[in-house]
Amino acid sequence: MRSFKSALPIALVLTALAGISRAEDHVLRLTGTIALPGISGRIDHMAATTDGRSLFVAAFGANRVLRVDTEGAKVTGVITGIRAPQGICYLSKSNRIAVASGGDGEVRFYTSDTLRPLGAARGLPDADNVRYDADANLVYVGYGEGALAVIDPEAVAVTAEIALDGHPESFQIEKHGTRIFINVPAADEVEVFDRAMRRPPNVWKLKPLAGNFPMALDEAGQRLYVGTRKPPGIAVMETETGKVIAIMSACGDADDLFYQPQGKLIYVSGGQGCVNVFRPAQTNDYQRIDTVNTFPNARTSLLVPSAHRLFVAVPKQRGQRAELMEFTVGDRRKAK
Repeated sequence: MRSFKSALPIALVLTALAGISRAEDHVLRLTGTIALPGISGRIDHMAATTDGRSLFVAAFGANRVLRVDTEGAKVTGVITGIRAPQGICYLSKSNRIAVASGGDGEVRFYTSDTLRPLGAARGLPDADNVRYDADANLVYVGYGEGALAVIDPEAVAVTAEIALDGHPESFQIEKHGTRIFINVPAADEVEVFDRAMRRPPNVWKLKPLAGNFPMALDEAGQRLYVGTRKPPGIAVMETETGKVIAIMSACGDADDLFYQPQGKLIYVSGGQGCVNVFRPAQTNDYQRIDTVNTFPNARTSLLVPSAHRLFVAVPKQRGQRAELMEFTVGDRRKAK
C-alpha cells in the first residue's frame, strides 16, 4: 500500500476520509495517492495505456500534460506549452496519445513512451473531449459551438465533421454498433449520430433535467448513463428509444462517469467531493451501493479496468497538494 499525506487540518482530513474509514465495507478502497508536483489550477480528463501502467493527466490550469507511472507512483514525463489541455485519449494501435487543447484549438499527437510530438490538427476552437475508435483507427473530438471532428491520426488531419446543436461534452462510441451518443448540455439533450447512415443526429430531450456533462454506455445491456448537474443525478436511458427509465440522485458537479461490465457497476465522480457507486437492483431500478468522500473540486476521474483501479484527480487548493487518489475497485454487494 502506498502512503499518502495531506497538509489539510486534521478535522478536514477526518471529514474527507470519513467515507472510507471501513475499507472492508466498500467497493472502492483507498490504497494511496500520487503527488503531482508543480501543478496548480483545474485538472481535466485523464487516459491510460491498456495495461494501466501509464496514466496521462490533462493539467488544464498548469498548461501541461503529465505522464504518471502508476506502479512507481510518480510523474515520469511532462509536456509543456499546451494551452488549457482538456481531453486526452490513448491510441492502442499506435501507442500514441491525442491531446485536445481548448486554449488554442489544436489536437496534438505524441508517442506515449517518449512524449515525442507527432503533429497537430488545427482549427478546432475549445477542443474538448476526445475518443478513439480503434476498429476504424479514427479519433473524434468535440469542439466549438457544436461539432465533432473526425481525425485520421496517421495523417494528423481532420477528415469529416458532425454538426451538433451546441458544444459537446462527454460522448460514447459503440464498439459493436455504428452509433455515437453525445451530451449537448447547452440544449439539454443527447444527440445520437449513426456513423453508417451519416445523416443529422437524432435528438433525445432531457428536460427537466439539465447540465448533462458525463456519460457512460452499457452497450450489451442497451443502457446509456447520463450524469446531470441540475438536479445532481444520473439518468438511465434506453439506447433503442431514448426513453428515461430511471433517475438516481448522485454526487454534485459530476464530471466523469464509468460503467464496469464486471459486476455491472456504475461510478460517478463530482466536484462536491465524492464518488458514488451504483448497481442495477432490478430491470429498471438501481441501488447506490457505495459512497466515498474525496475533496472539494475533485471532479474528474478515470476507471482503469485492467488494473482494477479508479483514479480521482485532486486539484491544489488551500492546505492540499495536487494529487491522484488511487482506489482499488471491487464487487461488494452490500448496499449503502
